[in-house]
Amino acid sequence: MTANLLDFDLEGLAAFCEQLGEKRFRAVQLFRWIHQKGASDFAQMTDLARSLRDKLPAVCTIADLPVLSRQDSADGTIKWLFDVGDGNAVETVFIPEVDRGTLCISSQAGCAVGCRFCSTGHQGFSRNLTTGEILAQLWHAEHFLRRHLQRGERVITNVVMMGMGEPLQNYNALVPALRVMLDDHGYGLSRRRVTVSTSGVVPMIDRLAQDCPVALAVSLHAPVDALRDDLVPLNRKYPIAELLDACLRYLPAAPRDFITFEYCMLDGVNDQPEHARQLLDLLRLHGVRGVPCKINLIPFNPFPDSGLTCSSRASVQRFAQVLTEGGLVTTVRKTRGDDIDAACGQLAGDVLDRTSASQRLARRRQASEHTIRIVQKERQA
Repeated sequence: MTANLLDFDLEGLAAFCEQLGEKRFRAVQLFRWIHQKGASDFAQMTDLARSLRDKLPAVCTIADLPVLSRQDSADGTIKWLFDVGDGNAVETVFIPEVDRGTLCISSQAGCAVGCRFCSTGHQGFSRNLTTGEILAQLWHAEHFLRRHLQRGERVITNVVMMGMGEPLQNYNALVPALRVMLDDHGYGLSRRRVTVSTSGVVPMIDRLAQDCPVALAVSLHAPVDALRDDLVPLNRKYPIAELLDACLRYLPAAPRDFITFEYCMLDGVNDQPEHARQLLDLLRLHGVRGVPCKINLIPFNPFPDSGLTCSSRASVQRFAQVLTEGGLVTTVRKTRGDDIDAACGQLAGDVLDRTSASQRLARRRQASEHTIRIVQKERQA
């Protein structure tokens, strides 16, 4: 079986090259060709020794993900639907701004956390993506965008692990992918511009602080355990106090001096002024000095069978006012790509809604599976 070179961070690629009898600098050259130049044909890699170029096709490949569809929004947002096999598909969304380009990436096909407001959770869990499948979303998008926009320099400046899945439940594949994103020989992204969003997998938050600290966003969605138990079932294992303690432990290693808390606004469920006051007290009083944070209020994107509706604009504004007057930096997420069902939105261009792209995917799941079967039949033919 041939190796997929997108599965390797630089250390892994160096070890692979050593197995082939090659020195480390060859791994650096190969790494740059793959990630900086977007090459997939070893014959193009002209500074590699001819003997190595001849050897590589027999033992490895650079495996892109098949594209089932691409949709372009009038506002510049682009959404891809990628085939990850066995009837599964994941979405990746690019959102451009004047001073940045943000890519929202999936980490799993489906999700096992089962949050009430998340369509992916209702869909269920299929499998973890490999490191190569996580990175292929960035690799494909970056080099497509350079050609599409006719730009020679890097287009994607920010990556958010907020697509389908719980990234920290796919930790072993996630961390090598993050390292490639950060590596100067790879995509050279700043730690401040790579964000992992989690529903609160406490042990993995602690591990991430040690292994590869990047910006952290936490899906909070409730100010008290009883309500969060209902909305985010993982809270029954890692209640709010334990989660906030983990956030405080993470901060010394983090590239930013705050944690982003995401809060999905659900009409009559978690959006009342009393909830805002409870949230304010929770974050100001936890620990010795409270939890340094920013709050991102997310208008809910309704989907069938959720039994939930989005809070009114007035309720969202009233909620935000309570938090702002209490001294918490608070934003309300704006949406992008509405005309292509890619309304992920963003927080200052850095943070995307980790559920909304997958909500549209779930509604089209049957259509996607049908498309995959057609593609497979065409390949066989």
